[in-house]
Amino acid sequence: MVLEVAQFEIQAGQADEFAAAYAKAVPLLKASPGLRSVRMTRGVESPSRFVLLVEWDSVEAHETGFRATDRFPQWRALIGPYFASTPTVEHFTDVADTA
Repeated sequence: MVLEVAQFEIQAGQADEFAAAYAKAVPLLKASPGLRSVRMTRGVESPSRFVLLVEWDSVEAHETGFRATDRFPQWRALIGPYFASTPTVEHFTDVADTA
């Protein structure tokens, strides 16, 4: 399992509109093969900062099962107009419990 962590800085005064656009866009993501779960969070201290947490079967599931499909440009068209800057996206794996 791979965890995708994407951070979004949203334009001032546009956070609620971004959240509404995300609600329309998330079915595009959920239709991706290899997706295990998805969760969008919003900053408490910084309400214009959002963090998307997506569990994938693999990095390839994210890159080929979503980003390389026609769903990705549709996703970006819905949420992209609210970005204040380019999102940061990284993939993480669990650290083995050695205790």
